[in-house]
Amino acid sequence: MEEDDIYTKDGTMDYKGNPANKKKTGTWRACPYIIGSEGCERLAYYGMSTNLVLYFKHRLNQHSAVATKNNQNWGGTCYLTPLIGAFLADSYLGRYWTIACFSIIYIIGMTLLALSASVHSIRPRCYAKDVCNPTKAQSAMTFLSLYLIALGTGGIKPCVSSYGADQFDDTDEKEKKHKSSFFNWFYLSINIGALIAASVLVWVQDNVSWGWGFGIPSIAMAIAVCFFFSGTRLYRNQKPGGSALTRLFQVVVASIRKYKVTVPADKSLLYETTDVESNIKGSRKIDHTNDLSFFDKAAVETQTDQVKGSVNPWRLCTVTQVEELKAIIRLLPIWASGIIISTAYSQMGNLFVLQGERMDTRVGHSNFHIPPASLSIFDILSVIFWVPVYDRIIVPVTRKFTGHKHGLTQLQRIGIGLFISIFAMVAAATLEHERLKMIKRHNYYELKEVPMTIFWQVPQYFLLGCAEVFTSIGKLEFFYEQAPDAMRSFCSALSLTTIALGSYLSSLLVTVVTSVTAKGGKPGWIPDNVNYGHVDYFFWLLAALSVLNLGVFLLIAKWYTYKKAVGTLPVK
Repeated sequence: MEEDDIYTKDGTMDYKGNPANKKKTGTWRACPYIIGSEGCERLAYYGMSTNLVLYFKHRLNQHSAVATKNNQNWGGTCYLTPLIGAFLADSYLGRYWTIACFSIIYIIGMTLLALSASVHSIRPRCYAKDVCNPTKAQSAMTFLSLYLIALGTGGIKPCVSSYGADQFDDTDEKEKKHKSSFFNWFYLSINIGALIAASVLVWVQDNVSWGWGFGIPSIAMAIAVCFFFSGTRLYRNQKPGGSALTRLFQVVVASIRKYKVTVPADKSLLYETTDVESNIKGSRKIDHTNDLSFFDKAAVETQTDQVKGSVNPWRLCTVTQVEELKAIIRLLPIWASGIIISTAYSQMGNLFVLQGERMDTRVGHSNFHIPPASLSIFDILSVIFWVPVYDRIIVPVTRKFTGHKHGLTQLQRIGIGLFISIFAMVAAATLEHERLKMIKRHNYYELKEVPMTIFWQVPQYFLLGCAEVFTSIGKLEFFYEQAPDAMRSFCSALSLTTIALGSYLSSLLVTVVTSVTAKGGKPGWIPDNVNYGHVDYFFWLLAALSVLNLGVFLLIAKWYTYKKAVGTLPVK
């Protein structure tokens, strides 16, 4: 018994495939390698992507609309490819090998991108600063590199946060209480990488060269991979559980086949394996829940379910398998509630920049002008400020009042973030309203920069950063905790797709608003010269959608049924 206590009970294994020893693997002894790797990878990603639209425009000689479209398409792809990586990690490769394999693809893409911007024969030929004439082959090399990076990041994004959380034994309360702190510090490392990228690397690209501007992120990615592999002996690894999609479809098919079958009142009569472990490799059993009862039909045993002594999984599924599907369905409304805040967040790279472009961009009374896009640094600084405040102050204080081990439940944390995001949009709308009043009063319509300092934008950036700490980190932790053991990478990937969908929704809203408001010679809400427009109305629209989204979220959160994992996994 004492020997069993030194091993994890959540099914994790060490790098040799043996049961993970608690005293030699995992916890905070392993996490610095994962957090350090993520910080370097995010530095590489944001260092390469933050200024990418200008590379398209000035080096690949693309029009603004084309460059913006290509940038958005590539960015959206980076948040959809995680579905591929997540499927492979959960089903076949495991998180460690998925991260390892896709990191190699990532480095190849980053190296090709750096070479395409620096090697004389394959970089775009330029006749003067920002006057270039690339060949089709040179442009193709750039896009090949970028989409290799998009594929590579698809294997890292959904796995790395879940892999870090795997280092804490779910069945050990002492270890489990540190898991929430891991997500906080993990997210902090992302923003430290983004801060360096948005400040130092953007300057390098603008003032030194694109070769160095892409070369340094490539080096950062190589360091990230070295960081990751250095911790191999310390990691705990979850075994892949086979094709999750197959298991989900089996429950659906079995339920439909048995649509006339009555589910017994005594749920203990539903089919489940007699072993301590579930029939899904490396996964704990999940306790039965009463909602979505139609799918319980898949676990009702009938005479035709067993063929020659073996169970046909397309006719009879275990309770755990049924609960896997229920857990995914229950997550979908929470997932959908993240799209609107992602739409609000996407304004930092769009309308916030257009708004700031028409304000006084000088720093104090100096001649130094701050690029409008660089104000996003205040969002990053906000995250860096709020993460330790939340972890070291808010959690201990709220724990005294709520009695909850994390101070706030994950859904409460997400809800608070959604609430704060409303005020970010209100702040942006109010600032724009005041800016337009000044323009009307003094007839500043054709003035390039209105005499109102750009630093009035800081509150909206700071509020979005605060909302991020509550909602984004809360979502990371929530999707990990509520995902079935064998589908955690998939659920992390699912939560990431809200970023892509938020960007697409923002684009759709802009298209609809422009087509409706720019009629009969009117400039509309978002004209080329926003001094003639009403961007404040668009911000109010997003604020209203955010209020509606919060209301729906509160109803969903009240209805939500938490997953209940049963017992532990045997040491083998």
